[in-house]
Amino acid sequence: MNPRGLFCVITAMVALVGFPAASLSGGKAMLSDEEKAEGFVLLIDGETANGWRGYKSDKFPAKGWEIVDGALHKIAKAGGGDIITEEQFENFDFRFEWKVAPGANSGVFFRISEIGERTYDTAIEYQILDNDLHRDGRKEITSAASNYALYPPTEKAVKPVGEYNEGRIVAHGKHVEHWLNGKKVVEYVIDSDDWNERIANSKFKDWDHFGKMSKGHIGLQDHGDDVWYRNLRIKKLP
Repeated sequence: MNPRGLFCVITAMVALVGFPAASLSGGKAMLSDEEKAEGFVLLIDGETANGWRGYKSDKFPAKGWEIVDGALHKIAKAGGGDIITEEQFENFDFRFEWKVAPGANSGVFFRISEIGERTYDTAIEYQILDNDLHRDGRKEITSAASNYALYPPTEKAVKPVGEYNEGRIVAHGKHVEHWLNGKKVVEYVIDSDDWNERIANSKFKDWDHFGKMSKGHIGLQDHGDDVWYRNLRIKKLP
């Protein structure tokens, strides 16, 4: 079996068995024993913004983001900008929970390089959205959990607004999967014929560095709306 085939089998087996989510105790995020054994680490402790900073900044934004009830909350119309992890990641299994206010929009970016003016000049996006009230929800290719404007989810697995969803991004080389509430809803291979054709027919066609990075920061988007992220944890893959 080739490495990619083995990788797909392993991720499928994990999905079937299930994987306990990190929990919150008094607002502090805690990994389960199973997650610790598997090598997951927390990217947010539920009490501080340690490990995060503003894009192209050495500090966490002084406004616009807050920690509340164990979650990292983007405050609507309060500024602050996108935030990124201090650490960079190449191959990984990233799991997180998210919820949005009515009509809200945000995104999770990965493999961000700071050579661009904006996070999304280089990074691929896992869309975070209220499908019902935001205009991007009118098209599947820009709906929740999509690879924004490139690959639509294969099914609707999003929970009602106000409830936390379980998101997951598995990136192994050029092979990437988006998961939503336990279901694999998007799968693509960067630089494949299909990928390149979609890029050529998208707004990204003239973006020189988009999707080209093999390693980079993980980021959360400030789209001016209320959105919450919690239990962010990651496992590095070989």
